[in-house]
Amino acid sequence: MTLLDTIFWFLRKGMDIAIVWVMFYYILKNFKNNVRMSLLIKGVLMIVVIKFISDIAKLTTVGWILEYVIEWGPLALIIIFQPEIRGALEQLGRSQLLGRHKTLTVDEREKMVYEIVQAVDYCRKARIGALIVIERDVSLSDYIDKAKGLYADLTNELLVSIFFPNNPLHDGAVIIQGNRISCAGAVFPTSNNIKLNKRLGTRHRAALGIAEETDAISIVVSEETGRISIAVKGELFYNLSLDDARMMLIDELRPKSIDEAQVDADEEEEIYEENN
Repeated sequence: MTLLDTIFWFLRKGMDIAIVWVMFYYILKNFKNNVRMSLLIKGVLMIVVIKFISDIAKLTTVGWILEYVIEWGPLALIIIFQPEIRGALEQLGRSQLLGRHKTLTVDEREKMVYEIVQAVDYCRKARIGALIVIERDVSLSDYIDKAKGLYADLTNELLVSIFFPNNPLHDGAVIIQGNRISCAGAVFPTSNNIKLNKRLGTRHRAALGIAEETDAISIVVSEETGRISIAVKGELFYNLSLDDARMMLIDELRPKSIDEAQVDADEEEEIYEENN
């Protein structure tokens, strides 16, 4: 084998490993962002662990039952969890290599959070219901295409005017991409989480629904109580203070991989205070 053949051999092997690694990375990343699929994977792993323990402890009956479960399990899972599997594949297709929020500078990100918080504060005091959704790595283009396109600069005045009572778009959600408002009047699937408080309305269920299916951040202002809630990573954080909501947005929108190279939380706090 010549030196050139050896180099090509190493390049092919390296490319092969890199492609497999990227595939597994994005599959696991999308499973993590999809709550239903995460629970499915945990259930499968639990069955495998129990089967391993039963083999060691020589539990014949348990092992026999689990062998049938493992043999026919994949087919049963495909049939039973077909909607979740389809959703995960669709989510994988919508994933972006670089979310628009990651391309923002520190000042742009702080201004974005400032404008959102100002709008939320106004809506909270005036008892105006609002649902603001921030796109991250998983694209929300399917929902944007079905809503009313705006593609306007993000300002708190525009957000408030959209959700103002009697505005034709006030019942839907606003979707933000980067530091721009892409659309208004967006409609999301509502969550079926049985642990969700029954007193919470459609806005909260829609906020949690999109947070369960994607990695988006949803900010909700209750029309009845003025309380602020944020749905992220499949969880709903209810009745937050304005400062808690602001700090959560700053933390969730900060690009984790370049935090130390850009700015820490104290510096971002100083920027916010200057803008305020």
